[in-house]
Amino acid sequence: MNAIKFLRKKYRFSQKELADQLNVDQTLVSKWELGKSYPNRETEVMLAEIFNVTVNQLSGKEKIVLDIKGDIIRPNNIFNFPNIHPIEVIKMPMLGPIAAGEAIEMFEERDIYVLAGSKIKADFCLTVQGDSMIGARIFDGDIVFVRKQPDVLNGQIAAVRIDNEATLKRVYKHNGSLSLIAENPAYPPIIINGNDGKDVSILGLAVAFQSVVR
Repeated sequence: MNAIKFLRKKYRFSQKELADQLNVDQTLVSKWELGKSYPNRETEVMLAEIFNVTVNQLSGKEKIVLDIKGDIIRPNNIFNFPNIHPIEVIKMPMLGPIAAGEAIEMFEERDIYVLAGSKIKADFCLTVQGDSMIGARIFDGDIVFVRKQPDVLNGQIAAVRIDNEATLKRVYKHNGSLSLIAENPAYPPIIINGNDGKDVSILGLAVAFQSVVR
């Protein structure tokens, strides 16, 4: 039986009485019970409060279990709160460490992956070493997620390869030169000109980072 219909009958509400409590039309309650539509998130939370169940019980994601007295057992689940949601994760390949100070040798971590939220649109991740990006709240040991692209806009934070080394900095381009700017005044800018003979490329745009609560 539809959970809303079951709960309405258990608490002896008519469709009209329930509709009046929610300030909606009675036909809407009927549609919910027939499975023709489903309440929006705000109404779903209100229904859960009226029936003293979890949102997951109301939606059918969790079974409604009765105790010996016929009362509904409400599980102790942190995801019952409307502003707390489970994280859907994906595996992101780890490319190796990247300096947030001086550039360090870059290497590939084979067969090493990091779990990341599925909403992060990135191609790989890197572990930060150093403190030059602390002004952007990126600290030593943080994992930065990078979307692979050959160029970024001025002022964006990017992973940049300099010869066989890599660093994480804000990137600025002007008159053929590349300025890599730290977010820590203790570190001077890295200025690269076209005649420096360095093999420089942008690995990608930093789109998110994962940090341990300190």
